[in-house]
Amino acid sequence: MKTSIVVDNLKCGGCANTITKKLSVLEGISNVSVDKDTSTVTYEYTDEKTPETVEAALAKMGYPKEGTSSLGQKAKSFVSCATGKMDL
Repeated sequence: MKTSIVVDNLKCGGCANTITKKLSVLEGISNVSVDKDTSTVTYEYTDEKTPETVEAALAKMGYPKEGTSSLGQKAKSFVSCATGKMDL
């Protein structure tokens, strides 16, 4: 199955790189793509519980589902963004 989620705090290619790398290693996730212009993360999954797992992983990285972010998550996204830029 394929789904998309719009996230907060996605600002650049570094953010997109971090999200793609970290979601791609999750069990049952494939074909992860990130559109930084629309802050949309799209992926394919095989288990019905996977969308909740992906939402939790994104929030932990600092990219929560749109409209649910907190100051702490915004700070995490800056670190995640910087890490992603170093891996480009």
